[in-house]
Amino acid sequence: MGHKVHPYGFRLGISRTWTAKWYADKDYTALLKEDILIRKLIETRLSNASVSQVEIERGINHVTVTVHTAKPGIVIGKGGQNVEILRQQIGVLTKRKVKLEIKEIRQPELDAYLVAINISQQLARRIAFKKAMKQAIQRSMKAGAKGVKIAVAGRLGGSEMGRREWDREGRIPLGTLRADISYGQVHAHTTYGRIGVKVWIYRGDQIPERTVREPAALPAGVAQGV
Repeated sequence: MGHKVHPYGFRLGISRTWTAKWYADKDYTALLKEDILIRKLIETRLSNASVSQVEIERGINHVTVTVHTAKPGIVIGKGGQNVEILRQQIGVLTKRKVKLEIKEIRQPELDAYLVAINISQQLARRIAFKKAMKQAIQRSMKAGAKGVKIAVAGRLGGSEMGRREWDREGRIPLGTLRADISYGQVHAHTTYGRIGVKVWIYRGDQIPERTVREPAALPAGVAQGV
């Protein structure tokens, strides 16, 4: 049997970091529920703003929420109006002081989650899945990706029997820890059922920063290099 490992979980602590950065002993379940509510709120409020990732960092009495989006203008709104409303809504969910940060995704074609959302929207509009996959791969490769793989599964084209189809260009080294792989999984809700879309994008290698250790001091009277 094949053992499928999530590309992000596999690289945690090596070339990727956690999307929730906090520690708790007794309040763990309460804070986890709070995190889930914040993520759901952002997902529903900013459903049309191409939000790829939400990072939550907690201090003693404050919460920092970082929203990664390809359309920061929609998130910020006219004169920062939308951001302020969102901050107040998050403040209702948590008792702590809320700090909201918006980070722009400069190349949405290299973000697997956004590519998967784009394909799922096309499938919902009854565009042929092969055409949607081919176009998405071409756009990502043109944007500078070293490899792209897209898989769709379900009642493709409204067929009676569900099946899985996939397409790939370039290389996807899933077993290489230093490989910077973006992964996204989205469900397309069509009239004939749900279709799963998975996207892997290989963006090159990340060289993890290593701290150079200073050589230990030699005892007094011992000559170096002897």
